[in-house]
This record gives sequence, C-alpha cells and structure tokens, in this order.
Amino acid sequence: MDFDKRKASTLASLSSNEADKSPKGSLDTPIIPLINALNNHLSYFTTSSCSGRISILSQPKPDPSSNNPTKKKARGGTWLFITHDTADSDSVISILFSDSTKLIQDSELVFRFEPLIIAVECRDLSSAQSLVSLAIACGFRESGITSVSKRLIVGIRCSIRLEVPLGDTQKIMVSEDYLKFLVGVANEKMEANWKRTEGFLRAFRKSQDGTLENATGSKCSVSGGDCNEGQDGLERSFVDAQNIVPSEKASFSRESLVETEGIPGCSLSISQMVIAGEPIERLFLWGHSTCTLESTNKAEVLIFGGFGGSGRHARRHDSFLLDPLHGTLREINVAGRPSPRLGHTASLIGDCMYVIGGRADPTNILSEVWILNTLKNEWRLLDCTGSAFPPRHRHAAAAVGSKIYVFGGLNNDAISSSLHVLDTNTLQWEELIAHSEQPCARHSHSMVAYGSKLFMFGGYYGEGLGDLYSFDTLTCSWKVEKVGGRSPYARFSHSMFVYKYFIGIIGGCPVTQHCQELTLLDMRSLVWKHVTLSSMDKELFVRSTANVVLDDLIMVGGGAACYAFGTKFSEPMKINLFPLLSLDDHDSSRKLGENEVNKEEEGMMENGNVLLQAPHVGTGSPQHPEMQSLNVENQTGQIDASSWVVKLEKKHAKLGKDILKKFGWLDLERKVYAQEDGLFISFPVTEKFCAIFSEDRFEVLSDHHPSKPFRAESLLLNDMSSSVALDILKEYGATKLPDELVQKRKACKSPLKIMTEAVASLIRQKGLSDKLLEQLPNRWERIGDIVVLPISSFRDPIWNSIGEELWPIIAKSLNTCRLARQGRVAANGTRDSTLEILVGDNGWVDHRENGILYSFDATKCMFSWGNLSEKIRMASSDCTDAVIVDLFAGIGYFVLPFLVRAKAKLVYACEWNPHAIEALKRNLEANSVSDRCIVLEGDNQITAPKGVADRVCLGLLPSSEGSWLTAVRALRSNGGILHVHGNVKDTEVELWANHVSKSISEIARSEGHRWEVTIDHVEKVKWYAPHIRHLVADVKCRRI
Repeated sequence: MDFDKRKASTLASLSSNEADKSPKGSLDTPIIPLINALNNHLSYFTTSSCSGRISILSQPKPDPSSNNPTKKKARGGTWLFITHDTADSDSVISILFSDSTKLIQDSELVFRFEPLIIAVECRDLSSAQSLVSLAIACGFRESGITSVSKRLIVGIRCSIRLEVPLGDTQKIMVSEDYLKFLVGVANEKMEANWKRTEGFLRAFRKSQDGTLENATGSKCSVSGGDCNEGQDGLERSFVDAQNIVPSEKASFSRESLVETEGIPGCSLSISQMVIAGEPIERLFLWGHSTCTLESTNKAEVLIFGGFGGSGRHARRHDSFLLDPLHGTLREINVAGRPSPRLGHTASLIGDCMYVIGGRADPTNILSEVWILNTLKNEWRLLDCTGSAFPPRHRHAAAAVGSKIYVFGGLNNDAISSSLHVLDTNTLQWEELIAHSEQPCARHSHSMVAYGSKLFMFGGYYGEGLGDLYSFDTLTCSWKVEKVGGRSPYARFSHSMFVYKYFIGIIGGCPVTQHCQELTLLDMRSLVWKHVTLSSMDKELFVRSTANVVLDDLIMVGGGAACYAFGTKFSEPMKINLFPLLSLDDHDSSRKLGENEVNKEEEGMMENGNVLLQAPHVGTGSPQHPEMQSLNVENQTGQIDASSWVVKLEKKHAKLGKDILKKFGWLDLERKVYAQEDGLFISFPVTEKFCAIFSEDRFEVLSDHHPSKPFRAESLLLNDMSSSVALDILKEYGATKLPDELVQKRKACKSPLKIMTEAVASLIRQKGLSDKLLEQLPNRWERIGDIVVLPISSFRDPIWNSIGEELWPIIAKSLNTCRLARQGRVAANGTRDSTLEILVGDNGWVDHRENGILYSFDATKCMFSWGNLSEKIRMASSDCTDAVIVDLFAGIGYFVLPFLVRAKAKLVYACEWNPHAIEALKRNLEANSVSDRCIVLEGDNQITAPKGVADRVCLGLLPSSEGSWLTAVRALRSNGGILHVHGNVKDTEVELWANHVSKSISEIARSEGHRWEVTIDHVEKVKWYAPHIRHLVADVKCRRI
C-alpha cells in the first residue's frame, strides 16, 4: 500500500464515530488543530498522538523468579488517575490516600508527567527532515526519524518528562505535602508543554505559507548578546517565552490589522539597499552605533563596533562610512582604535563622534569615552574628570549642544537609574539629581534630543516598558508625558529617531506586528500615530540603528539567534519618510497631557458610561474592537476603573489568565488572589479591559453564529481575536468585581528616595530632628561592590548614636552588602586611604580593567582611576623579551599591564608600602604572572637592581625627580627607555620636557654613560587640577 492509500485509510478512521485503539478511544482535544494541520499537508499524516498527560500508574511488581532479569518486558497496569489538563492536587491526594487504593492487587504506584508525542508518517525523506528540523527548532529536541518497513515515521517529542515512584498500593512512601509539590512541578511542565505545542503549530502553519526562513521552519529568537559566549540573552529568553517567530514575514492582512490604529491612506515603503565597495556581510551587526555625518556635498552614516560581521561572528571595532544615496560602503582605517565592543553609544558633536561605555566581554563592562575626529580620522581615549561615571552598556545617550546626556544601562546584574552629563568642552562628568518624578532604572531603552529636551521611551526593568519621559535640560527636571492617541506597545531594544516635527519609534522586542509598524509622535499636535510599512519580509529591527539622511530613514543591522540555523542579521534598509509631511493632522490634534478620546475611533461616552460601537469595516479601514484606556470620571461614587478584578472558576483560571495577558488586560501592578477557599481566582484587570467588558451591555463582535456554540479548547490562543477572547471569558462565567485587596506592587523609586524615606522613619522613631535629613548624600560612588558615601555626609555626631540601625538601612536602600564612608587621604609618604567600612567585614575589592584584575583593600590603599589611558598605552607596548623595572609599583598599576598585556619577560617591582605590597602579590597570583615578577620591598634607592632594565617606569606624582638617578642606574649599559611621570602647568609643558631631557643626560654622563638622550613622546594623561596636567615623558637613551 502506497503513502496516499495509507493516509486515506487513516484519515477515514479518524473521521469515523468508532473509538480508536488508544485507552481513551479518541483524539486529545487540545491538539486537534495541530493534528488537522499535519493531516491537511500533502506530505504528512499522523498515526498516533498524545497531547501530554499527568497520571498515576498502578503496575504489577516485577517477578522475582524471572530467569532473565535483564530482559525488559512491559508489565502492563492500570491508571489510578489521568488527566490531559493540569492536575488538581486535592483530587490526586483523595484518590491516592483513599481506602479503595489498598484493595487493589499489590502493585507499584508511579507518578508521571509525559509531554506531547506525535508519530507522523512522511511521504519522503526531504519532508521528514524538514518536519524534524522544525520540531527541534520549536523545542521538541528529542524528535527524530525512524524507518519501519520502508515507511518514514517522524516522532515529535521532547524530554521534559517526570517519573517518580510513590510506593505501592499497601504503603504510600511520600507525604501529602510532597505530593502537592509533585503536582505543582507536573503542572508547570504541562504549561511548558502547551506553550511549545502552540509554537510548533504556528511555526508549521507559517512554513506551509512559505514564510519561514531557511525553508525548514527554523525558529529564531532575538539575541540579547554575543551568541558565542555566556551572553546576556534577554531578548532571546523574552521572545522564546512567548513562542515568537520573528523571522516570519508579517503579512498585514485585514485580520492582522484588527488591533492596529493606523493613519488612513498612509503607508511607507521599505527598500533593501544595494551595497558596493565592502561586502554587505560587514553590516550584519547588532549592538553597534551609528551617527549621521552631513556636509555640503553629501550625507553619510558612520558605523562603529557591534557584534557580527563577515566570517566568524564576534565583537567588532571596525569603522565604516555608508553612503545611502549610492550604496557605497568603505572602511575607515584608523590607528589606535578602541577595543572591540557592543552595547555602547555614539553621539556626534561637531566633527567628533563620542563613543561611551559598552561591553568588551561578559566580564569587562566599560566606562571609557573615546573620540573619533572625523576630519583627521584620529581615535583618542579621553581622560574625563568630575563625578565618577560607572561602567555600563545598553544605556542611552543624546547630545544637546556641547553636552552628552547618558541615562540608565546595565553593569553585570545592576541596572542603573542615574543620569550623567558629559561636558565635551571641559571633559567633566556630572551626575544630575533631578528634583522631580524620575524614571525607574532600565536598560535597552532609547533616547533622542528634540530642541532643549530629551525624550526617552521604553526599555527593560523586569519587563518591557512603555512609558514616555521627557527631560528638560534647562530646568533639570523629568516629566511623564501624557500623549493623545494609542500609545506604542511596551518594548525594549528598539530605535528612535527625529524627522522634522516627528519623533519616531521602530522595531524592538517582543517582536510583534505592532513593533514592526512605525510609531510617530507628532510634536505639533502631541498625538501618537501609527504608520503601516508596506513590506516586512525579512527585517528584524532589534538592536538595530535608525538614522535620518535627508528624507530617508536608514536602518542598519539588527538580528536574531536561530537555535537550529545559527544567526540571522537584517540587511540595511531604507524607508522614505517624505510622505509623512503630507498628513493632514488638524482634525485629530490635541494638547499634551489631555485624556481626550476620539469618539469616531474609540467609541462614545455618555453620562460617564462607555458605549461600544461595532467596528467600521471598509476598504483600507482596519477593524478596531479594542478600545483605548479610558479614565472615566467618577462623579457618581462608582469604583475607579483601576480597581476591578475578573473572577473565574479555578478550572478556567489558566485559560483566563493567558487571555488577559495576551491582550494586555492583566494589571501587572496588582496581585492575583484566590477566593472562596480556592474555588475561584480573581485577576486584576486594566482600565482598557473595564472599558470594553460589560456583563449587561456588550455587543458580541465575534464571527460565531449566535445559535452555534463554540468550544474554547478548539481554538489556539495565538489565533484568537480580542472579540472572540471576550466571548470565551463570558462563556466561562467571568464576572467583573471590585478588587478587595488592591495589593499594589511597590512602585519603582530612586535609591535616594528609598533612602530618604527609610532614614526619615528611623529618626522620627528616635525622636530626632528632621533637619538631619539635609545631611543625606545625593550622590555616592562605587569601588568594586562597596558603595562609598562622601565625606560630607552624616557629619553630625548624633548619627553615631544610631549607627547600628542606620547603616544597614542605608546599605539596603542602595542595594549593597558593603557600605563605607570616604575619609581624607592620609598625609604621609604612602598616601594611605582612610575609608571607613560601615557595613561589611573588610575593604577588599576586585576591579577589572582592560582585562586585568586589580584587588586591593580600599580602607588602606588608594586606586588611580584616572590613569586608565596610560595603563592601556603601556599594555600596548611591545615588551617581548624585555626586562622592566617599576620603581613605584603600588598594587601593580603598570606592573600588571606590562606582564599581562605587553608580555614582558621579567618585571622588578619596587614598593615600600606594606599594604600595597600585600595587594601587589595577590594581584600577581590572580593574573597568573607571579613567576615573571620579582617584588623588591623597601626604599627603591636601596633595593632597585642596576644595569638590567630595558625600560624603567617612574609613576610617582607630583614628581619622580628624586628617583631619576636610580632609574638611570637601573638601565642597561647600552641604554633604554624611561617613562617619567610628573605634574606640570599647562603653560610649561615644553620647559618640563627640556628639563627632563637635560637632567637625564647629565645624570647619565655622571654615571659614565655616553648616551644620546631624547624625548620621543610626551603623553598628556589627564588634568590633575586646574591648569595642571599629568604628563608622561618617554625618554629614549641610546649609546653613542
């Protein structure tokens, strides 16, 4: 019998009224849509299936008299309990612990969860391979192909099963509490099983339409980091949890536009750019940065860094110029470029691009500021002073005038809520403390400048955010913007841009049709607008960049990690924005902050009640059954719309919750709770839901015939429209009730606000004056994992009387386990730190910089934060086979770069501070270079070696002149290089350099050397004080 005959026979048996051969006798209802989809395909039909089940199996005990115990044989058995839904623990307990169980023949009892399994016969090997690839990509990783009598059978299955022995019918070996725990675990696995099944069905349907990438239905998920390392896979986990297939083509049919509020008659076209010059694969990036360079002749997009590129995907530090008009791409070859990174920002001021922060590897988060002079094609690492700027990536930055504003970001697990500003004229950082409602901490958000204001949207803080904030740079104040029209859906890893009088938002995660539309904030009318994009074939605008060049929006990069087929990158695209200027906006204009409702679009309001209108359906007009959030004025004592719950029977709670979450109706600010001894579950709902759900007045919007009942279990959640979802809730007896608990989750507050409230409560409890609150710090810094309070905070001695209670409160509010207060640097030769530990056992901290680990006791040692550029310069030197003497080694500031990065043969480290020596030895071991370093303790004029060094480092400020003789004596007889540090007035740099050269030459002559002494280079490390520079002179001594 050939394939078609076998398929016809099988389908005939499925459609008959006779019971099949399974114990249940029929198909499992939850997978009927999946079974139908497979059987409707020309190349497949199903031969057996199970949607997944939780069961307790009673099976005979093994026969101890068996002669062949190694030969396995099914022992049969019966089910004491079985369900294809989630299990109720009380029902399981009542069955298992009843007296009737003991009456059953002595048998073993086993608790099981078994996931979906489907056997599918395939027409040929190609179709079988395609189905297996799709199943594996959707999470069914145990799927495979078997050949039975020349028939190709694909088994779709996964490994999330559970099997636990419970004892036997005469004695149960587990407690009721443990059984409840098992049921909970099994229910979680069942929900995961459903989720995978829904994702597989959707992916299979899309593959039939030819809309999956790779022609095999591979599931793609959006990567939040470098896919070749441990990575911060935020987008990946977020998308995978929702079973989204972002690589699919979004076909915006009438049905898919049901929930889209667009601009009638306006759509924008997307065109793929044809790239010449460099291979297009070099633009396959995400997490990169771009700036628009404009001149009188042309405009180009400057691209830097990111992850991806041609060949092996990796972090990049390439720079490119893309000409959107001609499609030419050329690389800028610049020496001394920054290290590879992603998640940084780039801001253009004048002819210079400022690159801030980023991630060099999973353990190396950066705080650097690099500048690229686009006229001279020169990179330079800036040494910025002012407030401490903590390392971060996935932050947002925008420039206003000569200042760059940076908000939020991620540093390992810490999410920032700070706003810093860099003055590019003075190269000083300042942390701004705004006295207004500040945004919560976030990362992966976007921010643009419009006039003197910053506008920030979205981001991630435990969930995707959908708030819009503005920051007035003149008044230094934040404001939550209340804008008319439908707000953009919450998202992160998106892009923002400014075009004329529009602020645009595009892309982001989660990947939905709403995130693939173009959302615009019209700054004339202050109303959100949404524009359909005419082509959404392969674009995945996640962690991409958006730049306006003339009237075009240039999209570069973005992508996803596909589990079965590697990575997917978006090609550069161009969107013409000029049609936006022809929009007539006068009829729908409204002012910022008003909560008007457009009656034509949103329904009608009458006497405070909401009347729903059936959606208007016509050519080019999308249906819109969902209404916007309405703030109905409560003038008659009615309960506010934000204080309602929907009550459902427990058996319908799972489906009800999924529906509420899918359509954004579940209020995540309040808690779900049970009622009536757990028989009912109450779900807090949003104002949007209250506006459209009415038990006594609601016009059914579904396509179902009123006389024809529908079965909710026959529908998959992802295929439901909002109107059908509302009908299902009503069908299952959903009732809207006042919220009895109103358990608001704690709102996001700034650390300063949390600290102020907690300390205020304590001092009032102690009967102290509220004026003490004026001594609370409004800024602090971090050294490793220690939060350091400024020396000026908590000055009054009375604080010491409540210190045991105070300091733990401060530490908790600042989310740290160790707290310290800064002291003055000790006025001694070793400049010891006087940091005071307030909470914590000790002051040892770890600091990673340029891939090198520095460890030191912050209560005893200072750390030279401002010398990073010089440490990097020394690390980049070629010191292979070189012997180096560091006369002022400290904790290893330059010793470690010489050994770890520059690969020096041997370093003599001279140091006299015992605390620094302890840290130095610890750091040499930690970086695995102790075998190439000799630590010389004591005065370097006595301990330093003579006649051995190729280089000598003299890193002492304000002057190292007292050790120049020691340095010359340390050099070999044929000379070498001295790195001489010193503090110098900015008007006396040349005088100082001449003094160094002349002095070294005289010392060498006095020591009997005939050397030519020259200054090869003078490095300007940083501003040490106003008009005082920290300089390093590279003095070359060569035997004549």
